[in-house]
Amino acid sequence: MTSDSTHMSARVTIPDKVYAGYIFDLDGTLVDSMPTHHRAWRDALRNHGAPYEAFLWDEFVAHGGMAAPDIVADLNRIYGLHMPPETVAAEKRARYDELIETETLPIIPETVDLVRRLKEQGIPYAIGTGSVRHGALTTMRSAGIADLFDIIVTPDDVPPGRGKPCPDIFLLAAEKMGVPASGCVVFEDAQPGLEAAAAAGMAAVTVRQLKPGNAEC
Repeated sequence: MTSDSTHMSARVTIPDKVYAGYIFDLDGTLVDSMPTHHRAWRDALRNHGAPYEAFLWDEFVAHGGMAAPDIVADLNRIYGLHMPPETVAAEKRARYDELIETETLPIIPETVDLVRRLKEQGIPYAIGTGSVRHGALTTMRSAGIADLFDIIVTPDDVPPGRGKPCPDIFLLAAEKMGVPASGCVVFEDAQPGLEAAAAAGMAAVTVRQLKPGNAEC
């Protein structure tokens, strides 16, 4: 974190500018969990009669960061379905838990290395995720990063319907860090999260989402 350059990687550009506070999305930003989430979503949606074309990879990525019930409601609107949002969301979470029982989720090294540097330097940082708290903690434990974070803000912490792309999760993270929103930078991999950062008046850095080789198109 020096002053006049940036560090480039295949997935993210780490800015050299030092911000007052750093907020990280979790899935697809700190942990490479999106392929596993996608498999869990496809299984849950299929069980509720969603057509094959619903929630293929690109549509899944476009909904990244949104709360699960809001995703189901949006898919109902797009495809003329009547899936129960809370039920499908719960089944998706249960399926995700099953899948990661047998696999260790990989970290995204550039962002996790940045977190470790921030921790060493005493610079405030937090997680602001669209995953509910149980799912976020499960993901963090699988990836071995649970001990790095004291501040974790999830949709459980804001009013219903105020998850990303609303700014509430990021604003609450800034409040918990004791940092003004204007002094924060958000690391995000999905458009709803980038919109939430903009709505919160925060700078944003995009983490590129890599499509896995076995993903359904």
